[in-house]
Amino acid sequence: MDFWMLFKAAILGLLEGATEFLPISSTGHLIIAQDLLHYDDEAAKVFTIAIQLGAILAVCWHYRERIFTVVKGLPSESTAQRFALNLIIAFIPAMVFGLLFHTLIKAYLFSPLTVAGALIAGGFVILLVERFKPAPRIHSVDAMRWSDALKVGLAQSVALLPGTSRSGATIMGGLVFGLSRTTATEFSFFLAIPTMFAAVTYDLYKHAGQLSGEDMGMIVTGFVMAFISGLAAVRFLLRYVSSHSFVGFAWYRIVFGTLVLLYFL
Repeated sequence: MDFWMLFKAAILGLLEGATEFLPISSTGHLIIAQDLLHYDDEAAKVFTIAIQLGAILAVCWHYRERIFTVVKGLPSESTAQRFALNLIIAFIPAMVFGLLFHTLIKAYLFSPLTVAGALIAGGFVILLVERFKPAPRIHSVDAMRWSDALKVGLAQSVALLPGTSRSGATIMGGLVFGLSRTTATEFSFFLAIPTMFAAVTYDLYKHAGQLSGEDMGMIVTGFVMAFISGLAAVRFLLRYVSSHSFVGFAWYRIVFGTLVLLYFL
């Protein structure tokens, strides 16, 4: 494995972790980066699937104490049981729609122009949500009801469209349905764990035949970089939303989506 390939892996890993949990679409950024780095063949697709595990584990590490408390309390504590049930309920819509439409989406919608359009449209959606969202009525993840979790889960299923941003869809959905910014952001992070684990496991299973021992150096490098940048992104966003709106991310999406559109046209 030469230095240039490891450098590509490091750049893509950093980008994956940094953009996965911000409402700006990791897909759009990786498409541009892979094209610029001339790394967009079938092996590259498997690589980008594998390094998402690093980003997922970053969330697990950040919330390791909460996850341990929930798991420990599942047999007897109602708060832990309700939290776990809410995650399952919120996960179901994306699982169902993903199984039904995953192949069609990959075949017909996974293109730079589709991603660019979703980036721009998502930016305007964020502006509208920030302008017209209701006053928050839920200020803690533990205060969410099953119906709140289901609504956020339905919003997450919109992110099956490439370029939408899973975190953007869940956070904006949370704001629309009465969650505070911090609560919507935290629940988006927790919901990422089962959703991304399921998606990555499914994709790796389908592409297992394309993996080889020669790819392990790149995958490990990308995995580690995605973990580091993912952890930094999670901590940054939690601090940011405590005193800022998502308007800045909206304008970033619109500008970046326009650049993606011009680049590929």
